[in-house]
Amino acid sequence: MTQLIGVDLGGTAIKLGRFSLDGALLAELEVPTPQPPMPGAVVITIVEAVQQLDPEGQASCVGVGLPGPMDASGRVARVCINLPGWEQIPLADWLEPQLNRRVTLANDGNCAVVGEAWQGAARGFSDVLLLTLGTGVGGGVLLGGALFTGHGGAAAEPGLICVDPEGPPCNSGNRGSLEQFCSIAALGRLSPLSPQQLCALAEAGDRDALEVWQRYGRRLGVGLSSLIYVLTPELVLIGGGLSAASEHFLPAASAEVEQRVQRESRQGLQIRRCALGNGAGRLGAARLALERLLNV
Repeated sequence: MTQLIGVDLGGTAIKLGRFSLDGALLAELEVPTPQPPMPGAVVITIVEAVQQLDPEGQASCVGVGLPGPMDASGRVARVCINLPGWEQIPLADWLEPQLNRRVTLANDGNCAVVGEAWQGAARGFSDVLLLTLGTGVGGGVLLGGALFTGHGGAAAEPGLICVDPEGPPCNSGNRGSLEQFCSIAALGRLSPLSPQQLCALAEAGDRDALEVWQRYGRRLGVGLSSLIYVLTPELVLIGGGLSAASEHFLPAASAEVEQRVQRESRQGLQIRRCALGNGAGRLGAARLALERLLNV
């Protein structure tokens, strides 16, 4: 039986899943991302992890999600701004002969929104914006039920829009990008505590922790407001590691959107947490492999 492998490459961990053609998870594996995550070291790690996950070679193709834009053909990682040395890396060409399987690449935010549309919270929706909040801020967009990647494959990068032109510099070359206010590092500018500590304190009713999350949520709402005006989605999904604390910051973000976005542009809008958690990216990568390489 033909199977699929989905790989989600992050700054600290690589998450892999082996799936059936209908998206059922058959096996999973998580391995640390090499530090520093140079392309050659990452290739070796992915090859070893795929061989461990699928020793009998039951999967015929592999989808890989990475934090940055790909070329339109899904073969070359054009740039990954939070991974050193990742510029114009022909990752698919490097992986295929070692894996003896066909490989396709995609932006990790695009993978996440495709995964949520296949098996998660975006099922039944045509126009969806997804943000992943973690080491960086990525995302993906569905318009009319189709993944929006733009004419050159680099759209969409919602985490790189500017929310404060005088804000902190971004690895993209921008200043004051949404990523600089909603990533894990940005949260660290609001509090010296870890996200897990802040979440635990907020759950216990600590007023200082709750205020940190509300400030975080308001910044997120500012960025979402601009994106909603452009895209007018039916659904906004929040994923990534920080989404575990969404109950503490989404109310503030939603209130900011309601205040800033006119009613006609947010009619029927829902804002909620992803249903698949950190599993959305690897599932979506597998789905894109299914569509692109098996033409299903």
